[in-house]
Amino acid sequence: MQKRNLKGYGYMRPIKVLAGGLFALATLMGYGVETPAKPTLRIYTWSDYIAPDVVARFEKEYGCKIVIDTFESNEEMFEKVKAGKADYDIAMPSSYLIPAMEENGMIRPLDHKNLPNVRKNFDAHYAANILDPSFFFSVPYSMTLTGFVYRKDKIGAAPVNSWDVFETAAFKGRMSLLDDIRETIGGGLKALGYSLNSANKAEIEAATRKVLEWKRNIAKFESEQYDVSVASGDWFVGHGYSSDAIQLMLKDPNIGFALPEEGFTIAFDEMVILSGSKQSNLAHAFINFCYDPDVAAANMTAVCSPMPVAAAFAKLDAKLRQLVVPSAETLHRGEVLRSLDDKPEALKLYNEAWKRIRGGK
Repeated sequence: MQKRNLKGYGYMRPIKVLAGGLFALATLMGYGVETPAKPTLRIYTWSDYIAPDVVARFEKEYGCKIVIDTFESNEEMFEKVKAGKADYDIAMPSSYLIPAMEENGMIRPLDHKNLPNVRKNFDAHYAANILDPSFFFSVPYSMTLTGFVYRKDKIGAAPVNSWDVFETAAFKGRMSLLDDIRETIGGGLKALGYSLNSANKAEIEAATRKVLEWKRNIAKFESEQYDVSVASGDWFVGHGYSSDAIQLMLKDPNIGFALPEEGFTIAFDEMVILSGSKQSNLAHAFINFCYDPDVAAANMTAVCSPMPVAAAFAKLDAKLRQLVVPSAETLHRGEVLRSLDDKPEALKLYNEAWKRIRGGK
């Protein structure tokens, strides 16, 4: 072995040795010396989407800190990440947006050797409802069914299991539609018997006219606070998500949830690791952590939405399990929201239609 020149290779003057020893002593005694900062895992997700005790447990087990920021729509999340303004490790977009994120280089492939719980505990009953069963870029987090949250004590005998509810003049100004391009135009498509993933110009136009008819009766387009307005009784019907409805139903017997007989949206929000992640190992660990049955049960209890973790359902409270876990028949009636990024002309039609709807023309 070649002998190293002491100059520049670790040789210290005696005063430096003394200083180093004093620093080490101070560190041991805990006097005024900062401990190294914990690594931080940054997650970009929907509001109230991860149980606080799950966050605390992961931080403790992995010696890290979790920072969570939230978004109100997939499009908001997409634009922020695409513009490079999102310094996050994990995001939770809906499935249909993931191909566009891949195409724009916004996400990285997952390392499956670091995700043993996913393969072990994924419930195969949900395989038909996800867009990529290989989990190449994404892992399903939570399923939502889109329907109508309503007040039983306000609607009387009026049926609420059809899109026709938005044509009920007696409810004018007491209903809302989601402020979401695909969900709301998709509702118009389903009401007319079409696929909510239609790329047909005439069908999209007909759905646009249908939504414009509904707009005359709604209070507003709303995605974040519709459940609060229904819970208070200000609104009678809110187009919204099963998870929000179940949270209200557990507290108030006057709250109900209905799925339209003409069809409805099934969507998964999924976990992806962003290309700019500075904590890839922690990000993989968190995704794997979410597929631990106890963790999944805790998240389902907090979010009130089914997560495809087979062993977790038995750990739920019986009443919650009955509300949260959809039947095979229910899953069959719904339709999975799919990406239209491979159909740019259709995407343009949707965007133009949404401008008309929101602009009132």
